[in-house]
Amino acid sequence: MPEVTKRGAFVVIEGLDRSGKSTQCTLLLEQLRSAGVDVKLLKVPDRTTTIGKVIDSYLRKESELDDRAIHLLFSANRWEVASSIESSLRAGTLILCDRYAFSGLAFSSAQGLPYTWCRAPDAGLPAPDITLLLDVSPEAQAKRGGFGAERYEQTELQERVRAAFERVGDEMGGGGRWVVVDADAEQEAVARELWRHVEPLAQGTDEPLRRLWDEEEERRRVSELYL
Repeated sequence: MPEVTKRGAFVVIEGLDRSGKSTQCTLLLEQLRSAGVDVKLLKVPDRTTTIGKVIDSYLRKESELDDRAIHLLFSANRWEVASSIESSLRAGTLILCDRYAFSGLAFSSAQGLPYTWCRAPDAGLPAPDITLLLDVSPEAQAKRGGFGAERYEQTELQERVRAAFERVGDEMGGGGRWVVVDADAEQEAVARELWRHVEPLAQGTDEPLRRLWDEEEERRRVSELYL
């Protein structure tokens, strides 16, 4: 029998603003390293690239752009790192990603852009093996320092983003690939819950790398639902 070669797992942490996402990514990164896992942390958008600097200026309310233009820039920023993600995964490195395409889809559609239009530019990107969505209540958001400092940190918009994330979760289907975590809980409790889901993937996976919103895969998943 041929030997099965494992690749690194692709783990995405998503969430509403001020959900503790970046803090939890840091804690999870430390726990993975302590367990001897070869892991790389990515933050999307990557604000250090040429495109990322334009995005950063927009998010800080220092410049204005058309909603469609900024959505496409966010997508282009993700495509900038796509090949790096794939090569790292093939080399056995676990990729831990702070936000990904789901945020772009949720935030842009929450602002009134057509959902399917928002989804289209990211079709074909590497798909995560698991996405952990940190869900935080409006009350908890408002109590957390700095809420409102960036463009999208508005309570009504965040509620629409939550609804959009719910739609994304429904589309991603079951199988543990999309997990909602209560981010109102204490920091340590959230960290334990994240580790519970990530630990089984820490040493890699022999599953083939999927593509986001792959048409053939989506048709197969939908047909399975009605078998």
